[in-house]
Amino acid sequence: MIKNILVIEDNPDIAHLVTVNLCSKQMHVDHASDGEVGLKMALTGRYHLLILDLMLPEIDGLDICRTLRREKVYTPVLMLTARTSELDRVLGLEVGADDYLTKPFSVPEMVARVNAILRRTDQYQSSQSKQESSPLQFGELRVDPDKHQVQLGNKNIELTSKEFDLLLHFASHPERVFTRSQLLDSVWGYGHAGYEHTVNSHINRLRSKIEADPAKPQYVITVWGVGYKFTGNEVREGGI
Repeated sequence: MIKNILVIEDNPDIAHLVTVNLCSKQMHVDHASDGEVGLKMALTGRYHLLILDLMLPEIDGLDICRTLRREKVYTPVLMLTARTSELDRVLGLEVGADDYLTKPFSVPEMVARVNAILRRTDQYQSSQSKQESSPLQFGELRVDPDKHQVQLGNKNIELTSKEFDLLLHFASHPERVFTRSQLLDSVWGYGHAGYEHTVNSHINRLRSKIEADPAKPQYVITVWGVGYKFTGNEVREGGI
């Protein structure tokens, strides 16, 4: 199946470079040169991947990513940035980007990262189609993969895309201990050493939303010197 890619990039040379090389790999590429047009296309089109510049006229890449995730559009995002600071890269990942490339980048690396994201997406969708996505119930906490919904008692809990992915990964493997590097690989799909604090910040925000007392968590437990695990007495899979 031909993959549909949306490139939101205001630099015409970079946009042309990305478009030509992805088209040569039998992908269909649309292009938007400013954030406002790109956001409309991303919200209304059917794309397998967005390649999104961080610095854009009208609306920047971070705000586009935030808006997409708030509107429950979970199309994978590869963020392009000319900035070299670690904070900018981490911000992109924390608002919902799946990976990033720092300009200037090599064409082979760009193509490899695009293929890796598309391959992970295909594998995830394939695994989801082969197994029932019944809701998981742990005490008052209910995680519904199909509806992308989390409830605590009768209250709906609003999570970002990555917070939900992280919780679902934990809830699907109760009592299993994961290192930060393993969580990066499984949830974010990359394994850059030194970015483990991205996991820490997501877990802190997740705890603030699902734990009665984040300082004394009931569900997401720190295993000192190793990483984290999800615990709780599972009631059953299925409805309440």
